[in-house]
Amino acid sequence: MAKILTMELELIVKNEIDINAPASTVWAVLTNPEHTKKYMYGCKTVSDWKIGSPLLWKGVWEGKEMVAVKGSIIDIQPGSFLAYTTIDPNNPNMPDTPENYLTVTYLLSETNSHTHLIVTQGNYTKVADGEKRYNEAINAGGWKTILDKIKQIVEEN
Repeated sequence: MAKILTMELELIVKNEIDINAPASTVWAVLTNPEHTKKYMYGCKTVSDWKIGSPLLWKGVWEGKEMVAVKGSIIDIQPGSFLAYTTIDPNNPNMPDTPENYLTVTYLLSETNSHTHLIVTQGNYTKVADGEKRYNEAINAGGWKTILDKIKQIVEEN
């Protein structure tokens, strides 16, 4: 008797970019609050960068500091890999429950002082309104605009 395997389709946003700088320099821009606010819509990161620790993205909205995005560190290998969860705590239509958190990963690989950065975000099939949120992310270009800004910041420093 044949066994039938079913595969669930994953909805993952994936963008990548090549940056003319060592991975250590790119990593500093990805994790230093003074740099993150330059590419993440004015939001700085707040974390101790340890597995299981919170990761908050704080910004100013209408003159008040607020948490724009929150999550926690899943895995971290400084200079090469970061995985964290993320949710918008200000979205009244998205309950702040574990099943509504997306996972973001940064994978850095260096060759001859050049860094290839891959960013993924998903799996949208696991969260509320996942297909809608995935399509919105894809239509907005995913992380392309952010990666272009990261490249600019890194290469200008």
